[in-house]
Amino acid sequence: MTVDALTDIAGVRVGHATRTGGGWLTGTTVVLAPEGGAVAAVDVRGGGPGTKETDALDPRNLVQKVDAIVLTGGSAYGLDAASGVMAWLEEQGRGVPVGVDPAQVVPVVPAACVFDLGRGGDFRARPDAATGRAAVEAAAAGEPGARVPEGCVGAGTGATVGPLKGGVGTASTVLGSGITVAALVVANAAGSVTDPETGVLYGELFQGRVEYPETGVHDHALRRLADITATNAPPPLNTTLAVVATDADLSKAQAQKLAGTAHDGIARAVRPVHLLHDGDTVFALATGARPLGTDHPLALNEILAAGADAVTRAIVRAVHAAESVAAPGGTWPSYGELYG
Repeated sequence: MTVDALTDIAGVRVGHATRTGGGWLTGTTVVLAPEGGAVAAVDVRGGGPGTKETDALDPRNLVQKVDAIVLTGGSAYGLDAASGVMAWLEEQGRGVPVGVDPAQVVPVVPAACVFDLGRGGDFRARPDAATGRAAVEAAAAGEPGARVPEGCVGAGTGATVGPLKGGVGTASTVLGSGITVAALVVANAAGSVTDPETGVLYGELFQGRVEYPETGVHDHALRRLADITATNAPPPLNTTLAVVATDADLSKAQAQKLAGTAHDGIARAVRPVHLLHDGDTVFALATGARPLGTDHPLALNEILAAGADAVTRAIVRAVHAAESVAAPGGTWPSYGELYG
């Protein structure tokens, strides 16, 4: 049975650490690979990214597999969360072997951050190593194939999409070949996720399942957003992050292609995207449990298309799952509050 989440990739687990109240509105999300790690790659297209260990994922470089991916709030400060994940992995003996003793490993933990500084009221309230450790421990404690909490959790706790509340979303699909492709996103975009003429989510227009809000509802929503925008501090730095995963047996180069085409899924759901003040970053993971079918040179195409589609659906789900937030740092209504 699938749960329409990143955890439909066998062995992949997701954990959140969420901090709210007392000036906090932030958190960290960890994607934990199966024992032995997963082939990983990355594609960064935002003009203002905050990342860690992304160079290690270049197909030309040494590291072939990673044990975890960290998505975190706190802007560049929040990347410290990866240190807590590294410490936990070292204790498990998971990482790149670097000595004669099996315990001598260096975990490679790629990470990317979203900007949410000050949204809870305290600019210094941001994830640290302890937050990262809490998130990876939550992932490790999860049951295989467990549902993934969505909305204002983990790295999506302080996320916004334009004037609306953003958050975490996830989605998956099983291809005719039996290969599973899934995505998890942190939707925190400077661009808009809604069509200004109708209020419909761009991602739902792409999916072809659209229920248009009544004109009066949309007009009321626009007035409410205009009032909030006039009083909120402008969101200067935003980012959409994603992890796209598959159980197919991919090389690092193929995984990098998957990460790249998955950005199309962001572009379908957010407009504009990949701006200079965005840090849009997509990671790809491949567990290698299912052969790709190397007898067909275009076998990867179906996975590439499915990855982009999963990202679009995950963004839509993130927006629908988000709840309104009124904090000292600002007010962000949810899409559900405005449109039902």
